[in-house]
Amino acid sequence: MKADLLVEGSFDNAIQGVDGVFHTASPVSVPYDDNVEKTLIDPSVKGTLNVLNSCKKATKLKRLVLTSSCSSIRYRDDAQQVSPLNESHWSDLQYCQRYNLWYPYAKTIAEKEAWRVAKECGIDLVVVNPSFVLGPLLAPQPTSTLLIILAIVKGCIYCPYKAGVLGEYPNKRLGFVHIEDVVTAHILVMEEQKASGRYICSNSVQHMSQIIDMLRTKYPSYPFENKCSSQEGEDMPHSMDTSKITELGLPPLKTLTQMFDDCIKSFQKKGFL
Repeated sequence: MKADLLVEGSFDNAIQGVDGVFHTASPVSVPYDDNVEKTLIDPSVKGTLNVLNSCKKATKLKRLVLTSSCSSIRYRDDAQQVSPLNESHWSDLQYCQRYNLWYPYAKTIAEKEAWRVAKECGIDLVVVNPSFVLGPLLAPQPTSTLLIILAIVKGCIYCPYKAGVLGEYPNKRLGFVHIEDVVTAHILVMEEQKASGRYICSNSVQHMSQIIDMLRTKYPSYPFENKCSSQEGEDMPHSMDTSKITELGLPPLKTLTQMFDDCIKSFQKKGFL
């Protein structure tokens, strides 16, 4: 069965008759191209609304689980002051525009629109907000986000704000989470009847310089860059409160070391390193 995020009604047949829907698809588009409206924002927002509209027509649907992101939570001027950030916090769209952070901009709008439609139509919506997802490759080619890690290890860092490659690593501070924990979280919030609202799924927050130091110690043969990008807007100190998903029953999250080990070993096994 084929479906297109930008085609209204495209998911009607797929959703009709099911008890639950996971909407996980969203473009990341790294590095950003010159038409973020078409390649990133529209597919994210319109795609989410198209899935919601198909859910409205489904007669047996009990719950929709949407994959959002911590990117819809952490981009705000007061992130450090209000930390630990929790599910009540939202990214500031003006902040995202100021620093050309179009992925969090799109994710924030898409999630807010999902909540609006779900409330209007009585859809039981639960949202998982994972941070930067790591772990072994599940597809033949690395995802857009894993390409960032691959570039870091190879010493040729992608700049997510313009086409091309820079000889520096991103000036970015963010949380990380293992793909297996994200999958477990999605299944948990789908099956647990008392699940409601948003759920942050994230391990420790680290600056990319800390990640590179950790990886350089363990994998000294790779040509990691020493220079940090001057890009602003993504390096704000903050922390994330994961108590809500833990209290719902999510097992302890995998460690930062395990996330990156699984990721890099997968790169090696598939011939990318």
